Amino acid sequence: MSNNEVKYQRTRETRSIFVFMLGVGITITGCSKGVPSGGRVNASATIRIESVTAREETSPRRVEAVGSLLAVDESTISSQVEGPVTQIAVDVGDVMKEGQVMVSIDPTELQYAVETQRAAVRQVRAQLGIGPDDPPPSDPSKVALVQRAAADLFDAKQKFDRAQALFEAQLISPEDRDSASARYDNARASRDLAIQQVDQLVGQLQSSEAMRRLAEKKVADASIRAPFNGAVKERKVNLGEYLKVQSPVMVLVRMDQLRARLEVPEKWAGAVHTGATVDIHVGAYPNEAFQGKVTRINPAVNPDSRTFEVEAMIPNPESKLKPGFFVQGSLPSDVEEKIVTIPQDAIKYVFGTYSVFVVNGGRLAERTIKPGAENQTPQGIRVEVIEGLRAGERIAMAPAGTTLYDGAPVHE
Repeated sequence: MSNNEVKYQRTRETRSIFVFMLGVGITITGCSKGVPSGGRVNASATIRIESVTAREETSPRRVEAVGSLLAVDESTISSQVEGPVTQIAVDVGDVMKEGQVMVSIDPTELQYAVETQRAAVRQVRAQLGIGPDDPPPSDPSKVALVQRAAADLFDAKQKFDRAQALFEAQLISPEDRDSASARYDNARASRDLAIQQVDQLVGQLQSSEAMRRLAEKKVADASIRAPFNGAVKERKVNLGEYLKVQSPVMVLVRMDQLRARLEVPEKWAGAVHTGATVDIHVGAYPNEAFQGKVTRINPAVNPDSRTFEVEAMIPNPESKLKPGFFVQGSLPSDVEEKIVTIPQDAIKYVFGTYSVFVVNGGRLAERTIKPGAENQTPQGIRVEVIEGLRAGERIAMAPAGTTLYDGAPVHE
């Protein structure tokens, strides 16, 4: 045999081996179809199941809508005083209680201002002759300043009256009578001036006390507190930074209640009413429904999407829901229709896809469905199936510890 013939024979043998191995691989791959990954399944062994029948029911038509969750309150908290930041007590994601301190500013200069205003208040109170807790005088005649002027006036009047009597008896000269009259007029003017001074001091006291309260408030404002229960969305300040008035420090969102804003098709404009209960679903909790009440309905329809906005308040006591979540909403209407329902436990959820296992000729066929509203019954929660299932079809329910898969042989 020539060298070329030997080379050709080896090439044919190599190709035959490659084709054989490829055929084996295809055969193995074909046999594994429908078998769940991670284990071997005996094709002759059937899985024992229980089955339920997809049931047709008459129910009020549910209005389906999609939308987003929004924060009811989202506030940028700012500083009300100037000063360097000495403490940052919270950061992004921290849950806050109303009144909890978030950021602290050095209050030293503010405390000096408080002492200055307190001293001014004490000085005015001393001039009025009242104690630190006494109210401002309502009757100026009871103030020592006025009482002294009133005493001088009384003395001057007595002297003037005597001088007048002596003048009428021609015992003193007109000059002496006029001098007594002038002293009397001066004393009366001094008394009136004292009353005015008391009124001014009362006003000054009120102003000084207001300034003292303002200075004390600024000291309190050096501790920036949460205005409501919520969570920190954004931090805008660093330790040691010098803050001006209205410098932003934190963005806080209220989490105990959220607003669901849904886009409802215009044909349902007459079927949705305020106060109606809305069910919403989110991808983060696929097997859980959250409920709320419709609070606002936009009277205008968007001409581009042919939808109108509906807002509902959704309680969120455990803070599971978050602003920005995409939601699927379901609202009741007055229109009745026939729907298909199945038990909630019969639905499988994996990576955003809902499916069920339909029993067909002794084998399972996995089928994707679109679930709708949930309804609590004495037998448990039943879920409406909007797409993917017909009434009368049998759905497999796996016993605990059993894994169902597409194409699996089953028996009841």
